[in-house]
Amino acid sequence: MRGAAVLLLALTACAGEETPQSIPGLVAVSGKAVWNSSCTGPAGSGEIFLNAEVEPSLAVDPTDPNHLIGAWQQDRWSNGGANGIVSAVSFDGGHTWAPKTAPFTRCSGGPYHRASDPWVSIAPDGTAYQIAYAFDGPLNRAMLVSRSTDRGLNWSTPIALQHDVDPDFLMDKETVTADPLDANFAYAVWDRLTGSIIPNNPLGTGPAWFARTTNRGEGWEPAQQIYDPGPDAQTVSNQIVVLPDHTLVNSLMIISQNSSTNPRVSIAVIRSPDRGASWPGPAVTIAEAEFVGVNDPKSKRGIRTGNVVHGIAVDRSSGTLYVVWEDGRFSGWAHDAIALSKSTDGGLTWSAPVQVNGASAPAFTPSVAVADGGQVGISYYDLRNDVAADASRLLVTRWLATSTDRGTTFSETMIGVPFNLQSAPRADGQWFLGDYQGLAASGNVFLPFFVAIPQGGPASVFFHPADGAMGAAQAVTLAARSVQRIWRGARERWRFGTLFK
Repeated sequence: MRGAAVLLLALTACAGEETPQSIPGLVAVSGKAVWNSSCTGPAGSGEIFLNAEVEPSLAVDPTDPNHLIGAWQQDRWSNGGANGIVSAVSFDGGHTWAPKTAPFTRCSGGPYHRASDPWVSIAPDGTAYQIAYAFDGPLNRAMLVSRSTDRGLNWSTPIALQHDVDPDFLMDKETVTADPLDANFAYAVWDRLTGSIIPNNPLGTGPAWFARTTNRGEGWEPAQQIYDPGPDAQTVSNQIVVLPDHTLVNSLMIISQNSSTNPRVSIAVIRSPDRGASWPGPAVTIAEAEFVGVNDPKSKRGIRTGNVVHGIAVDRSSGTLYVVWEDGRFSGWAHDAIALSKSTDGGLTWSAPVQVNGASAPAFTPSVAVADGGQVGISYYDLRNDVAADASRLLVTRWLATSTDRGTTFSETMIGVPFNLQSAPRADGQWFLGDYQGLAASGNVFLPFFVAIPQGGPASVFFHPADGAMGAAQAVTLAARSVQRIWRGARERWRFGTLFK
């Protein structure tokens, strides 16, 4: 037993140590890149933030609440995208994570220099999907989807849902949704911009595009355009949810007067009654998105938030839909807050927007999920804990607001601790944590999966497990159990003459 005792002591010591990447109450998910930095492609005019992670997505296995898959941008560039997309899988409810990669970029064995906007989803049979936008530059770009049939441990060679070599086209803000009612189906949706080589082009368009698989990801049907807002307009942030009657609801933001200095943004939905084969009927407008933006008054930098990326979730029991976004209307456009609207008739009509967050401080980048019993959870960042007199820091906090009365009232809980946003990577000169963050529901609890910055940095992905972060005592218990399993396995291998072979 001496070897087992030594191993237990080593694991116990590691569990008690506070690493530079730790944040009280949270589990650190991401870390140093799993690839060598020599895979980095041409910089152009950009700056790379090595080992900085942004823009995470999270999915919970509907058949196993302890099985989670997340994904994020790894090694973010200031001028767009990252060296690659890293995913991670957990089989113990998020207490431990194993990093994995799909071959989207050269850093992970794929053909492209950079990738962006990862999204993950898990089907009711455990098949997992991961989507990303990969590119080399203006002449080589693709919307790629990969699947895993072994619960996120390995990922397939990506399939290109759309590939462009014409610099007049751009793609953006893709999502993938595994149908929770039929494991054969999964749906991908994104926007594709035209007229991109002409600045402020009044004839430019940005339709929503859609593709689906009907055979568990073995193949994908050709992509099709499902909604066109017309010239001088575009869609962005397309996201699909599935109602209990199998109707697909695609929520999207529509930017009109796109070439002007004062574009208008609205949130809308379109519906498909036949699992994406057709999308009849006009778009139903939910509300105008009247955000004013968020800035750092100390460094004079802007903060790139999720103001053109809303969030949508469906109550799997009742079919009630919830949409959240940034909006300045509640303060007379003094600062952004978190707005919520809901629909109880499948997206045909929507309630007037209400404010979710309670503090009179800029709030941004919301995510939404619905747990058992109709509980609504909305996570977001805000600046309420910042100290105006401290010019050396801009303190940002992640919050989780929950409602037990279907979005009428909310109570707020701080997730983690405030952190200094001025240590974040930059995107086009602005502080950047991602255009969206992850939030999922498992049973009757919410699982925040988001970027924060521990003391000493860099920006990293953290997770708040359902039962709280694993403390030292839990870590020792798990370590002891691991040692017992290792010793039992070693004893059996010794008995059968296979030890150390």
